[in-house]
Amino acid sequence: MALHTLLQQKKFRVAGLLTTVTEGFDRISMHGVRRQLLHRQAESIDLPLQEVFIPPQCVNPIYEARMESAMRAAYQQGIRRVAFGDIFLEDLKAYREKNLAKVGMEAIFPIWKRDTRELAATFVALGFRARAACIDPRILDRSFAGRELNESFFADLPPNADPCGENGEFHTFVYDGVLFKKPVKCKAGEVVERDGFVFCDLMSDEEAE
Repeated sequence: MALHTLLQQKKFRVAGLLTTVTEGFDRISMHGVRRQLLHRQAESIDLPLQEVFIPPQCVNPIYEARMESAMRAAYQQGIRRVAFGDIFLEDLKAYREKNLAKVGMEAIFPIWKRDTRELAATFVALGFRARAACIDPRILDRSFAGRELNESFFADLPPNADPCGENGEFHTFVYDGVLFKKPVKCKAGEVVERDGFVFCDLMSDEEAE
């Protein structure tokens, strides 16, 4: 939704996508999504992808050092702003702004302070499709792992869960929508619990067969 909003505003030219990948696991950090699906997602959105590799159980100093190195390289390529999908966590916004300021860059937040219930409804109405790749079992039942983010998913969320998972209730993999040239076909695989979170192993159709 942040990328879609940014493109609709037409204020900036989007140069590429950025995410962290956990070394040794070949998966997106925190989400647990396979790199193969990440690459197909970026290809379908038709934007270059930059991956920042971090170790498992990454501590803040290492994370910040590797992100700073990546941002300095981006700065050399003429990039001056980084957009984030944060919605209302003030401390996270301040953290991102402080770290980018160190390298002379600016953080922008296209969906900042949007009502999360309205945002979730708009996500569905625009035709975006996603699955919950990771959930926090302290807030959601493990049955939410792997589910499609549709009207039923949002209706079933408990009252204490943010509709956009802004407090870490769930993390997602978006595989289709108005930004995509074609869907990134994926299926829900094995569900496992690790490090206090429940992950659904999303697989491409070929892997699931």
